[in-house]
Amino acid sequence: MANSNKQPQIIFDRLWAFAPNRQTLGGTAYLIVENYGNILVDCPARTLENQSFLSKVGGVGWLVITHRGGIGEVKSLQQQLGCDVVVQEQEAYLLPDCPTTSFATELILTPQTKVFWTPGHSPGSACVYNTAQAGILCTGRHLLPNPEGQPTPLRTPKTFHWPRQLKSVQQILDTFSPQTLTYLCPGANTGFLRGERAIANAYERLARLDLEAL
Repeated sequence: MANSNKQPQIIFDRLWAFAPNRQTLGGTAYLIVENYGNILVDCPARTLENQSFLSKVGGVGWLVITHRGGIGEVKSLQQQLGCDVVVQEQEAYLLPDCPTTSFATELILTPQTKVFWTPGHSPGSACVYNTAQAGILCTGRHLLPNPEGQPTPLRTPKTFHWPRQLKSVQQILDTFSPQTLTYLCPGANTGFLRGERAIANAYERLARLDLEAL
């Protein structure tokens, strides 16, 4: 286990972000602290600082993998934390030696938090929604900030299915509203936020995207 002086940073009350993890190509993991059990979104680096932090906040009940690139050292983390690993059913096969809870379309974790399928970036890409702060969405790599800090789906050489990804963005717009989706917490490219801790006015910004032009 590595040493690091990069401590998790508080985003909001009961929501923390971890330093980008080299094991997940610079991915950002998040922790949602809840009375029903804490929820880790993707894998942070296995450092002594992160281990100590997770112990202090009461451990982890669920570790949600939002896409195949967020897997990291999931088996070691599960053994260390004693948590339930949640993954969309199309990517559960990537964890043959790790007990998982898989879901098809949606899984309610607590009264405040759910995970739902947003395919496109990868077959089993998913987002995690929490009702705090009038709606927070941890987007994995489904929606990321561009160099101007605006949330957008980003097409890469590894994108599984671009039209599906765009359809999944529309699904989010159809499901939520400006009153229920206020912040996005992206799973990468957080340097483009230029010191901001999350993407505010999330619904309005997504609604301005011209999905047909992307």
